[in-house]
Amino acid sequence: MNELKEKLTALGLSEDMAQKAVSTVAEFAKSKLPENLHGMLDDVMAGKSPDLGGLGGMLGGLKGMFGGK
Repeated sequence: MNELKEKLTALGLSEDMAQKAVSTVAEFAKSKLPENLHGMLDDVMAGKSPDLGGLGGMLGGLKGMFGGK
């Protein structure tokens, strides 16, 4: 999330406004996700790599399809 905050501050937002923007986006995402995924989103927001279980392998495959590393 620090990378996102850095991009927002580079656009002219203050640190405080960038943090508020990131928090707003996270809360919006939570409102669209099932409740059992909220903890995973919280981990991502805290800079942790969540345990994706089987989903991680599937997402890794998709990432490869789109040229990601």
